[in-house]
Amino acid sequence: MNEPTTETILEELSKVRGPGLKEDIVTMGLVSDILISDGKVIFAINVPAEDAQNLEPMRLAAEKVVGELAGVEKAIVSLTAEKKGGSAPVRPAPSAEQAPNVPPPMQGRAHQQPPAPKAAVDGIGAIIAVASGKGGVGKSTTSVNLALALQKLGKRVGLLDADIYGPSMPRMVGITGRPTANGRILSPLEGFGLKVMSMGFLVEEETPMIWRGPMVISALTQMLREVDWGELDILVVDMPPGTGDAQLTMAQQVPLAGAVIVSTPQDIALIDARKGLNMFRKVEVPILGIIENMSTFVCPKCGERSDIFGHGGAQDEASKLGVPFLGEVPLHMDIRINSDGGTPVVISQPDGPHAQTYLSIAEEVISRLEIEQELAKSGTPEIVFE
Repeated sequence: MNEPTTETILEELSKVRGPGLKEDIVTMGLVSDILISDGKVIFAINVPAEDAQNLEPMRLAAEKVVGELAGVEKAIVSLTAEKKGGSAPVRPAPSAEQAPNVPPPMQGRAHQQPPAPKAAVDGIGAIIAVASGKGGVGKSTTSVNLALALQKLGKRVGLLDADIYGPSMPRMVGITGRPTANGRILSPLEGFGLKVMSMGFLVEEETPMIWRGPMVISALTQMLREVDWGELDILVVDMPPGTGDAQLTMAQQVPLAGAVIVSTPQDIALIDARKGLNMFRKVEVPILGIIENMSTFVCPKCGERSDIFGHGGAQDEASKLGVPFLGEVPLHMDIRINSDGGTPVVISQPDGPHAQTYLSIAEEVISRLEIEQELAKSGTPEIVFE
């Protein structure tokens, strides 16, 4: 069955008008870029944040008219608060005292917003973020092997691939297929006993996600809160790299029980890892610890050790910052090959040294998680040496 065109979808959406709107949502320019992929139609309707609740019937109407088009298996529609050029209200610029972390050239344009309340996610005991200050440090490989190691330790585990622009979990866990939907609720796919959700299940692997920040944030919220996770002890979130708007919003709005920072030992990666760590601290997310990935390389032929990216830098950084050091993972072909092939090393070589490394890290994560949960219950602050 042929998929509808963007023009056909816009024609149907031109029939939708929200409460109090003088014209339809297409004429008013409220519809974001439309993504059409394998029977899925994904787009956002840009509305003022204060009107979002009242305009929910409009979102449902848009979802309905598009969902009824021939060739559409599912329509995913979100409301975002993105402002059109020239329509944003003028806000007074904060002073340097009000925005101390904003560089002087940006202070005239920056404003601070209070964080949204962190609503719990039903059925999930703890949500932990695996994050890095930059890409290319092996964060996703670490996330999937950590999730599988936690599962081997008896935990019920889910895995959320929050990297909208570069989703890699479908390939890493060897899952193909599409999630089914019950109304607005998606069913996660499963691989090696893990419940997994990723934008990679909804679009083709080669499809670029040309989305602005508000739509990315909306998609992340949907993949977290509109998925039937069932009962989980731990949900591991593979965070997007960096410290941008999507990462900050996730840290502010998701009830994270803690964050794991992944870095290579080299100085430039540690600088960015420190930024990521400080972002979580600023929004009061506990730091469960730092993992040094690609810690060292041992030649498989001659056995000679080479510290390609240095060695011990992350452990030194953890000591300086007063956070736990969770362990070091070597740079090894088996880890890379098995990740690319959809059989992570914790599964493919469960008794090997690399799987044992991830199991040891998982044990440390559970221990730190239990400590942080006890501290949260007692209200006793943790002493951190700066």
